[in-house]
Amino acid sequence: MWVAFAFASAFFAGLTAILAKCGIMNTDSNVATAIRTIVVLVFSWIMVLIVGSGSSITTVSAYTWTFLILSGLSTGASWLCYFRALQFGDINKVVPIDKSSTVLTIFLALVFLGEGITWTKCIAIVLIAIGTYLMIQKKHTDGQQKTNGKSWLIYAVLSAVFASLTTILGKMGIEGVDSSLGTAIRTAVVLIMAWVVVFVTGKQHTIHDVPKKELLFICLSGVATGASWLCYYKALRGGPASVVVPIDKLSILVTIAFSYLVFKERLTRKSTVGLCLIVAGTLIMLI
Repeated sequence: MWVAFAFASAFFAGLTAILAKCGIMNTDSNVATAIRTIVVLVFSWIMVLIVGSGSSITTVSAYTWTFLILSGLSTGASWLCYFRALQFGDINKVVPIDKSSTVLTIFLALVFLGEGITWTKCIAIVLIAIGTYLMIQKKHTDGQQKTNGKSWLIYAVLSAVFASLTTILGKMGIEGVDSSLGTAIRTAVVLIMAWVVVFVTGKQHTIHDVPKKELLFICLSGVATGASWLCYYKALRGGPASVVVPIDKLSILVTIAFSYLVFKERLTRKSTVGLCLIVAGTLIMLI
């Protein structure tokens, strides 16, 4: 069953990137992150009420609280960097870099969770790494604006690093706690962090100027994120992080499909080969 949740997480995560890109055309990425986190938080606590896990919050150990909070901080940092990268760069370049967190996650899982690395996993890592590199080399589509220098690359790499830490800390923090409750607690941490960033950067006055159309996409992105999170942590609780993470990274297929439909972005021959390598490496991880 955890495999089904992992694939559902990938689908909703793929939608998140497209909806988010549509919502930050003229809206500051930090403000967009703060707004969509509200939606995710509401969605998360609704699920807590549905499954009836709210009463168990008093039994959460200090150890679990610590790792849930740390995971939330990592998630917040990853989101802020990811949406900043999306605002500055080509979605078909930013997403592959973010998905490359799979490689780092596998090594972190070995160190902190004791999940072994076999020769099969090593081959998969190499394929995913090469595939990611080829995807990053994608050329700009006709009429597309050039990226704002290399700032998008820095933010994309940071997003991947924090995403890896989020997975490991999240895995350690959901031991003995319902996945929906763990998700809700982590989201509350992300919300606080996101709004602190908005006020520190002095962007709070721009909230009233967010176009209604973009606000709708930001909120839909939040709903998609909430659904992805719940499925993701349900999968993490039942399966190994070194397998759940690669499946979740298949969201790149959903993102690329919708980026073609929405933004008319096409893959070059090189990036298509890269995509095939990423998918092959991910499927090998399931063996």
